[in-house]
Amino acid sequence: MSIPANTRIGRVRLRVRDVERSLGFYRGLLGLEATAADGGLALSAPGGAEVVELEERADAMAKPRATTGLYHFAILVPDRRALAAVYLRLQGAGWPFEGFADHLVSEALYLADPDGNGIEIYADRPRELWQHLHGEVRMTTAPLDLDGLVSELSGPDGAAGLPAGTVIGHIHLHVANLGRAEAFYGDVLGFEATARSYPGALFMSAGGYHHHIGLNVWAGAGAPPPPENAVGLLDFTIVVSDAEARAAMVERARRDDRPVQEEGVVVRIVSPDGLPVLITAG
Repeated sequence: MSIPANTRIGRVRLRVRDVERSLGFYRGLLGLEATAADGGLALSAPGGAEVVELEERADAMAKPRATTGLYHFAILVPDRRALAAVYLRLQGAGWPFEGFADHLVSEALYLADPDGNGIEIYADRPRELWQHLHGEVRMTTAPLDLDGLVSELSGPDGAAGLPAGTVIGHIHLHVANLGRAEAFYGDVLGFEATARSYPGALFMSAGGYHHHIGLNVWAGAGAPPPPENAVGLLDFTIVVSDAEARAAMVERARRDDRPVQEEGVVVRIVSPDGLPVLITAG
């Protein structure tokens, strides 16, 4: 079983309390471009692919901590210089960061949107610099060299928002059971494990990428799904270029008794944690 090496994560769809407040963050601060979408607003990098879709529910509650669902979605910028520009833009606006990290394969900023949805903004190091040990991609969480990052810039770049070429790089989820989640994202969807060395976590990818899917039980083993009216992740998209590979995913999902709904070229498969995953052409 394999999936195309160019398989990637597409857009994420979020529930928010106030779409205008969220637009102030995603469009006004990050610099994404907004367009109308069914039931909400779509936000894309300048001239590029859709990154986030927002759906408003004014009475939505905060996502309880000890529940499955979104840990963070990760926005991948084209290079280190772009990451430095985003850092300076956020810092200049006084937006709070939740952390910074050097993961060996990448450098990352961590923050949250106005509803507390976790976000990582990161730039990859060149793939030829990634290290492997015992069949795993080596990743760690070390301090980020912010001075070195900022030194990438000179001139007005610090005012720039997310640039053209920005995409969703990966998604990281709280799950109730790692083994069950690995069986779904691996045996059913076809991603391969790339790293198991983080306690309580597992990372999976297509095509040898460091990870497209992160899974963890840090919200507690057996954690329940969030309430139906909570803010947070509603679904996310996996873009699969090959029609036969998409059909094989559907066949495996049905054999696994996963709920499957086909709507044209989009297939909706529900994970063991109740999270819909959309498979689409690309």
